[in-house]
Amino acid sequence: MLLDPSLQTLIDPQVTRCCYLAGRWVPVPGAARATVTDPATERALAEVALGGAAEVDQAVQAARGAFDAWSGQTPAARAQRLERLQTLLAQRADTFAQVISREMGAPLAAARALQVPLALEHLRVAREVVSDYAFERADGALRLRREPIGVCALITPWNWPLYQITAKVAPALAAGCTVVLKPSELAPLSALLFAQAVHDAGIPAGVFNLVNGDGPTVGAALAEHPDVDMISITGSNRAGVLVAQAAALTVKRVTQELGGKSPNLLLPDTDLPEAVAKGVLAAFRNSGQSCSAPTRMLVPQAQLTEVERLAAATVAGLVVGDPQAPATTLGPLANGAQFARVQALIESGLAEGARLVCGGPGRPDGCTTGFYARPTVFSAVTSGMRIAQEEIFGPVLCLLPYSSLDQAIAIANDSRYGLSAHVQGRDPHQVAAVAARLRAGQVHLNYPAWNPWAPFGGYKRSGNGREYGVHGLEEYLETKAILGH
Repeated sequence: MLLDPSLQTLIDPQVTRCCYLAGRWVPVPGAARATVTDPATERALAEVALGGAAEVDQAVQAARGAFDAWSGQTPAARAQRLERLQTLLAQRADTFAQVISREMGAPLAAARALQVPLALEHLRVAREVVSDYAFERADGALRLRREPIGVCALITPWNWPLYQITAKVAPALAAGCTVVLKPSELAPLSALLFAQAVHDAGIPAGVFNLVNGDGPTVGAALAEHPDVDMISITGSNRAGVLVAQAAALTVKRVTQELGGKSPNLLLPDTDLPEAVAKGVLAAFRNSGQSCSAPTRMLVPQAQLTEVERLAAATVAGLVVGDPQAPATTLGPLANGAQFARVQALIESGLAEGARLVCGGPGRPDGCTTGFYARPTVFSAVTSGMRIAQEEIFGPVLCLLPYSSLDQAIAIANDSRYGLSAHVQGRDPHQVAAVAARLRAGQVHLNYPAWNPWAPFGGYKRSGNGREYGVHGLEEYLETKAILGH
């Protein structure tokens, strides 16, 4: 049910009452409903029907029934279907951007420039990977085959809703798997649009299925289901652990991307004006709601005062406000629970003695409603503070001083997470040497361009497995050894 008339031209209100099962929109009788709230206004946008164990079972059985035919298609044929899907998403790009902006608060300009185009890249890369991938290799009398693992349950978050869907669905379908998608119940509207595009692209019935629902109901049912062969989740540590525990009963493959607390290490020879400005913007992209955001900036002690000045100047240039306004660079946080968490952690930073450079608790001036947080920079932060250890998932940057390179590396690695890291400096040999000592799945040197081929995933509690490119495809494949061929 659409509660905001402005959405009527963007999304079919009928699909909000349904799951997408076996190629059809199926109403969910007597369903519980999730209210989708506009984070900029705190007004209800829509109500979406939530499925349960019965809908999960229907979706899984549909995926199981479609698996043999889909996996039996040639990689080229599957790539053609994905190309058609990519074309439809590109044609509907502005509709997706508008819906994403409304359901989770991304500035419309950023949704158009980042949220949707980067999602399309995952489809392109999956097509290119599968078109060239050697599914069978011979080594004398040994033949190795890579085969699709089967039915895959995919659980995606609210912060990059379309991007995270395509990062999982595209390689899974390219590999020959069939899927059941559970998007976040907090930002499900773009997922409904995606399911409609899948339908219109002519992807066979049962290959893709969608069940809206919450983690304890739909997520748990997918993790426990004996006919699900693999589950891939992007979410919190708590959610990832619960999924892994439930999945262990049926010994299914589990891949997880569970967040980060990424360091950004500024070496003493760094060009500070450029590096600090880019670092602040990277940390605050998507209002800080990115798992790989470099929210710990490690700074030589002698340069801390200058970095504070540069960081404050960059923050002063940000425009926080209405996501629909062209000049806005930071929209609201995506939901009320996240707003409350960010406020609590800002208060924690103050209580533990971090020095407030700019920002602080409460809403920015002029924002009387909406889940807007003040862009905040703390300095003199130590690794023992909560703001240095916990993933805040908001526009909060911590400046941590160091006195030696060894100490800087120790601080960078002093985290339960290991998703990504950044290193800045003029000497390429030193930058590379530091990168080799950081315990992270990705290390970015001097702010390189985003690369959809680079494997993405983390060390430690950031998860297991990798997404994107060839490594992302291979997560959805089994290895078969044929001897005496």
